[in-house]
Amino acid sequence: MEIMRIDEVGGLRIATFGTGPRTIIAVHGITASLMAWAGAGRRLPEGWSLVAMDLRGRGHSAGLPGPYGLPRHAEDVLRVADHVGAGPDAVLTGHSMGAYVAALAGAQREFARVVLVDGGIPLAPIPEGTDPDAALEAALGPALARLRQTFPSAEAYVDFFKAHPAFAGRWNADVEAYVRYDLTGPEGALRSRAAGEAVLADGRWLHLEREAIGAALTAIKAPLFLLRAPRGLLDQETGMLPDDLVRPWKERLPGLRDEVVPDCNHYTILFDERCVATVVDRLTA
Repeated sequence: MEIMRIDEVGGLRIATFGTGPRTIIAVHGITASLMAWAGAGRRLPEGWSLVAMDLRGRGHSAGLPGPYGLPRHAEDVLRVADHVGAGPDAVLTGHSMGAYVAALAGAQREFARVVLVDGGIPLAPIPEGTDPDAALEAALGPALARLRQTFPSAEAYVDFFKAHPAFAGRWNADVEAYVRYDLTGPEGALRSRAAGEAVLADGRWLHLEREAIGAALTAIKAPLFLLRAPRGLLDQETGMLPDDLVRPWKERLPGLRDEVVPDCNHYTILFDERCVATVVDRLTA
């Protein structure tokens, strides 16, 4: 694996994989980090590079202040694109919440293509009277619970992730590097770098601003691709974007190219050898 090259722009940690002139700008999910894209970065074909960033409130950008919300992240993404000189031949992609951020950014600037990875389609509305934070808690489960916990050692944190239903029996070096990168704090009281305040603010925006997401999708001029995992965040049989949720958007966006990547869940679409190879192929084809 090529060692990633680290840089910073305005307090945002960014990492570049590959050395090719064609650039992919990649955005991670709600409790994740730039290391979600490391597996894709080391599988790039010749002629490509991938630039990923830690969004504010996550990873090594955790110290950046709010306000949070997906429009703020989209501004940061475009700032990173400017910093690395990404022109209209660049590809923009995002996974999970990052796909929604990519949709907002892709509506504001020309890209060669926008690839949404298991995200980007407005979620089903939460029932009237439901607290958005409760809806987020129900959706994210262990991912949100870990932000409130401390761990006695790095190995304990790794073990916590190994027990996650999405990774059980699917552990590999890319997942382990992703998990270890997320740790901060003193020995005996280690914790995730992700700031709970940022996660909750972004989750509220995601659930409450469905119309803004839809408007961004319809404003994207670039070819638009959707790659979906058939299994969910906890490896359940129903994915985050089931057919009945996506179908109306395929009708509304006739240029949307929708593809289900078989035999992967919401997380392993970026970590399983075969799944991430498919993602890289669609990004660079």
